[in-house]
Amino acid sequence: MISEKMGRRSIMLLLAMLGLIVISGSEAVDVDVNAKAKKHFLEIGNKLKLLNRRGVKSIKSEDGDIVDCVDIYKQPAFDHPALQNHKIQMRPSFQFASQAPSPSLSPSPTPGPSRSPVQNDHYSSQLISQYWQRSGSCPDGTIPIRRIRRRDLLRAASLERFGMKNPAPNSYPTNDDIGTVYINKTRVDLGPQINRSAAILVTTGYSYIGAQGDINIWNPKVESPDEYTTAQIWLKNGPGNAFESVESGWMVNPKLYGDSATRLFVYWTVDSYKSTGCFDLTCSGFVQTNTDIALGMPLGPVSSEGGPQYQTTFSIKKDPNTGNWWLRLGQNVPVGYWPPSLFSYMKQGPATLVEWGGEVYSSKVKKTRPHTATAMGSGNFASGLDGYACYVKQVRIVDYSMQLKYPEWVGTFVDEAYCYSAQNYAQSLAQEPTFYFGGPDRYFMYCP
Repeated sequence: MISEKMGRRSIMLLLAMLGLIVISGSEAVDVDVNAKAKKHFLEIGNKLKLLNRRGVKSIKSEDGDIVDCVDIYKQPAFDHPALQNHKIQMRPSFQFASQAPSPSLSPSPTPGPSRSPVQNDHYSSQLISQYWQRSGSCPDGTIPIRRIRRRDLLRAASLERFGMKNPAPNSYPTNDDIGTVYINKTRVDLGPQINRSAAILVTTGYSYIGAQGDINIWNPKVESPDEYTTAQIWLKNGPGNAFESVESGWMVNPKLYGDSATRLFVYWTVDSYKSTGCFDLTCSGFVQTNTDIALGMPLGPVSSEGGPQYQTTFSIKKDPNTGNWWLRLGQNVPVGYWPPSLFSYMKQGPATLVEWGGEVYSSKVKKTRPHTATAMGSGNFASGLDGYACYVKQVRIVDYSMQLKYPEWVGTFVDEAYCYSAQNYAQSLAQEPTFYFGGPDRYFMYCP
């Protein structure tokens, strides 16, 4: 009897001890979780202090974004070690002459009867509009910077890589990932295209110190927050798996910006997106000089299918006197520049490859099924042409002849012809080609 009672007491004591262990264990887990959350909260706070600059004035846009008017000499660019003693160049010191088109490449000054109306082409005003400008303006001596907020960082997969593209791999398994195009019977490897699907016009074979094009503005659908879609221009130099690049255009990027708006962006890298460069001013590097245009802010109006078409000129050219790679928008409005000290190949030398067109970033491209439903361009194939397909008109390069001209050799490249397409099309031999690109999504019958 006594032993039975002792056995029951032992069991009860053991259960009590187990209960204490469970409670203390759960408390330890809670403490550990809370400590990690607190650490992440502090890391986000420190990152925000690093990213944002105190402005002399703040402007809240109608769309909810906040723009800080920051002293031009206190912008993020000058945190870069190569720019510690950099002297700002306020305006480009050059203007390249435009080579008169040959009779066989003369663009028609008026749209034909089958063409949709085009706003802001070379025969009318070239203006870029950003919604925040309705709410105020920045004073002279400052630049407008989109404020990064806590919610922006909470969406990021990594605080260290906030504002950066995912890197291209050091090695890639198949030719499909290399991206190969033939230009003037010469094979050109564009480099790794992992998790990226592009539809582009490409030129190479010369030394390029500038390029530009009139890019049609749309607002394509993006399926997932960790995907994005762009329409842009690239100037590159260096090997395919370690290239240098300066880029600009428009994009829809929910993870970076928090919405599905069409936004102006710039980007740069010196190691094919591995560890350098970023979008806009989310890291040091790009030097902004313009008081009225904010990188990363929505632009518009956007084009509509079968309706009015809107475009603006994106131009990147190297200043022959300073070596700065200048970005201009619209009718030669300077925005800012990438200093040559950021680069190796493009420091003293030119770009050796220029691309115009679109890109979709997603882990659900190439051989992955189901394919992403993220659209490129207007969301229509290139065959839709004016009013339906996204385009780049007035494609131009600058070589050491110091003249703006149509490239001598071009080629088109697409990663997934059944999902996104590219077409360099001229209505007749008397007209200059227009580059069309884009595509819908996985719901097209051949792109499941």
